[in-house]
Formats: sequence, structure tokens, C-alpha cells
Amino acid sequence: MTTKFTPDHEYIRVDGETGIVGITDYAQEQLGDIVFVELPAIGKVLNKGDEAAVVESVKAASEIYAPVSGEVVEVNSLLTSEPGMLNTDAENGGWIFKVRIADASEIETLLDDAGYADLTK
Repeated sequence: MTTKFTPDHEYIRVDGETGIVGITDYAQEQLGDIVFVELPAIGKVLNKGDEAAVVESVKAASEIYAPVSGEVVEVNSLLTSEPGMLNTDAENGGWIFKVRIADASEIETLLDDAGYADLTK
């Protein structure tokens, strides 16, 4: 399983043709206490960079953009009742949606661990 990052502080864990998308620990720390998550509709087709979800915190609302093109195949509905999971477990249990990747070459345009670490220094 490969994990890549966007400059907008989202991650995608690639497992075959599916990507698991969420926000990084850095992002949740910057947002503060998250109070609401608007999830994408299952079946929604996204182009890379499209707004996919919204995360609201006590500080601000932040759009979550699709790191790659594809179709939303699953959402983490637990976040609607427990949005704070993004604060406590952003990069595991706090994933936001899963996407069936339409163009695997887009993954290579994202940041690797070292690139993302440089971005957040």
C-alpha cells in the first residue's frame, strides 16, 4: 500500500484500484477541533482537484479536494456523528472517502513522504 500527499494536506493510501482519502495529522492540528464533516455522495465522479468534502472546525471551514480522478465508492459515515475522529485518528480511522482511481498516473504527481515532510517544516 502506497501513501501519497497533496500540497493541500490530504493523503491517499493506494490499495490496488482504490484510494483511501483523508486529511493529514498536520491538517487536523492546524484546523483545531473539528465539529462537522460533509461527505461526498457515493457514486459521485470526481476529477482531480474537484471539491469532494468539507471539514468544519472551530477555526474555519476547509474544502477537501480529490487528490486523483475517480468515483467515490465508500464514505466514512461514522464521521457524521463523530467528526472529532479526524482530530484523534486522522490518518487511520478518520479517513473520509474511498475512490476508485480512474487514472493511476495521477498518483505519481503527488508528494511522497519526504516531499510532504519538506512541505510541513
